[in-house]
Amino acid sequence: MTAEERRARITAEIVERTGIDEAMIARLVQAFYAKVRQDALLGPVFDERIADWDPHLRRMCAFWSSVALMSGRYHGQPMEKHLPLPVDSRHFDRWLTLFEETAHDVCPPTAAAHFIECARRVAQSLELGIAGQHGIHLMKGERFRRPDHDVFLPHDTGGEMERTA
Repeated sequence: MTAEERRARITAEIVERTGIDEAMIARLVQAFYAKVRQDALLGPVFDERIADWDPHLRRMCAFWSSVALMSGRYHGQPMEKHLPLPVDSRHFDRWLTLFEETAHDVCPPTAAAHFIECARRVAQSLELGIAGQHGIHLMKGERFRRPDHDVFLPHDTGGEMERTA
């Protein structure tokens, strides 16, 4: 069996078990990033880096297809993209909260559970990588927290968010 045939078999098994398909991934990605863009903590981090959302959303659909279905559609370097971001555990926790809410809203229970399990692994991996980039080796259960002046945090400025100084 070729690698492509093995991948197709794995994808088919996941689809059969979870009901996840490309249309469900697109609905999840669209709904999730609509929440992210409105979020006081995460929105500014994305807004500062993404001018054209359509290509980003297509890339995220390919990413989640690769993560959730093992489809191989995504060809990128997510760690490389996330290393320079001014984020820490607070951002990953918020990202997961929004993702989990959205998965429960958009997907049937088995699919939501699968997406959430994948999202938790993605968040943990990115947080570990960002911590490592800063010379911090996280032990099991530890979290990466930057000094407040190194991250985007909301302030009571009428819903606005500023970079703390």
